[in-house]
Amino acid sequence: MTAHTSPHGARHPRVGLFCTCLVDTIRPSVGFAAAKLLEDAGCEVNVPPQTCCGQPAFNSGDRATTRALAEEMITAFETFDYVVAPSGSCAGMIKTHYPELFTGEPDWAGRVERFCAKVFELTSFLVDVRGVTGVAAAYDGTVTYHDSCSGLRELGVKAQPRRLLASVEGLALEEMKDADTCCGFGGTFCVKYPDVSNAIVEKKAANIAATGADTLLAGDLGCLMNMAGKLQREGRAVRALHVAEVLAGMGDEPAIGEPAEKGAKR
Repeated sequence: MTAHTSPHGARHPRVGLFCTCLVDTIRPSVGFAAAKLLEDAGCEVNVPPQTCCGQPAFNSGDRATTRALAEEMITAFETFDYVVAPSGSCAGMIKTHYPELFTGEPDWAGRVERFCAKVFELTSFLVDVRGVTGVAAAYDGTVTYHDSCSGLRELGVKAQPRRLLASVEGLALEEMKDADTCCGFGGTFCVKYPDVSNAIVEKKAANIAATGADTLLAGDLGCLMNMAGKLQREGRAVRALHVAEVLAGMGDEPAIGEPAEKGAKR
């Protein structure tokens, strides 16, 4: 790991961890895993009071609510050197769509531009900003990785998680067919078009199973919940974990959708 300095000259950059709504309400372990990885990378991790990034409202056409949430987000996090989220979807929402919410407003434009420039998805931040080349973690199993749409297409997150996974002791990565194809979740898409969403995730589940992998990984909890649900309904014995959990050495936790009392497989 290479030592870096923050934009403000501090040896340990102050990182604001944006946990995201799904992590906070559904799987807090992802937030703890992200915090561990950031601390291991030499960062000072802070978790300020936070709200939704505004993506559900944005996707539903409610620009007024999205704008209000964006202002809250910027105010809560703009004092940190970096803002990191264990979600390509939320980070993509901020970096790609926040600027358009403030178009033509000189009092906000520069402020938003500076803020968006320091927002990163977790694995991208670790590899591209902090220069992390490996992690001290082990996982006994074969995994396959799903490239979430927003992280891949809006932020260019593809090689970074794979580079880090290559350093995990005991882990074997088996690529699935069409790893970069949508899982069918799409936030509000799966609610508006459930039949289409189900058809998409059915193909994704078949591709996952065809790899023979015992574990599915991804960088977005929404995608993981969607795919895990389909795999479980089809009776497929594939665990689903957020990539941060495996990279942080927390892969023994009960998988997504697995009862806590069941415990881990390994």
